[in-house]
Amino acid sequence: MTDPILQVSELSKHFGGLAAVDRVSLEVRTGALHAVIGPNGAGKSTLINLLSGELSASAGHIIFHGRDIGALAPERRSLLGISRSFQKTNIFPSFTALENCRLAAQSREPRPWHWLRGALSYQSITSKAHQALEAVDLSDRANDLALTLSHGEQRQLEIAMCLATEPQLLLLDEPLAGMGTEESQRMIQLIAKLSDNHAILLVEHDMDAVFQLAQTLTVMVDGRLLASGTPEQIRANRQVQVAYLGEAEQPT
Repeated sequence: MTDPILQVSELSKHFGGLAAVDRVSLEVRTGALHAVIGPNGAGKSTLINLLSGELSASAGHIIFHGRDIGALAPERRSLLGISRSFQKTNIFPSFTALENCRLAAQSREPRPWHWLRGALSYQSITSKAHQALEAVDLSDRANDLALTLSHGEQRQLEIAMCLATEPQLLLLDEPLAGMGTEESQRMIQLIAKLSDNHAILLVEHDMDAVFQLAQTLTVMVDGRLLASGTPEQIRANRQVQVAYLGEAEQPT
C-alpha cells in the first residue's frame, strides 16, 4: 500500500456552539479511493470545504505531502495539486467545453506580462485542455457551449476542468447528484479510471456507487467519525447499520 498523500488529524469546525466537523481523522492514498458517507447534516461537505480551503478549521491538522496546509488559501492548495468539484456544477455555461478547460489549465501557467497575446497562441495550455476533455470522453463536444451539454456531461466537464490543473488529489462532492442510471454508470466508470493514478476523496449518497468504487469508507454522523474501514467492514458494522443504513436495533 502506498503512503498517504493526505493525512487529516483531529480536524474540527465549529459554528458557534455547533460542531459541524468534530475531531475527524483520516488518510487518503493514491490508487485507493476513499469515500465519506453519512446522512444529511453529517458534516461531509463541510469536511470537503475544510480540505479545499473554502473554510478554515477550528482545530486539527491537514497534512498534504508531509506539509501542514491548514493555513493556506484555496488557490495555494490548488497550486500544490488539490482540486475539487462541487455539489452544484461549477462551470462557465456560455463558454465552450474547451474554453472551460483552457481557463482551468491557464491557472497553472500565469503569464501576467503576456496579456496582449491571444489565449489560443499558448499551445501547451490548449493541449492540456484537450487532454482533459479526452480523459472524460468529451473530445467530441470540445467546441460546444457548456450550456448545451446534458447534466451528466456538465459533471464530466467539471471533472475535466479539475484534471486540466494536473491535480494529485481530487475532492469530489456528490458527483453523481441528479443523474439518471446511464449517466451515473458513466461517471462511476470515469471515477474508477481516475482512481488508478489519483488520490480521490469522494462524498456521495449513492450507496451502490460508493460500495462499487471505494477501497476505504469513512462514516460520519453528527460531525463525528462513526466508523472507518473496508466496504466489507462497514457493511458488517452494527453501529453503521443502525445509524446510517436504516436497520433497527434488535432488542436484547
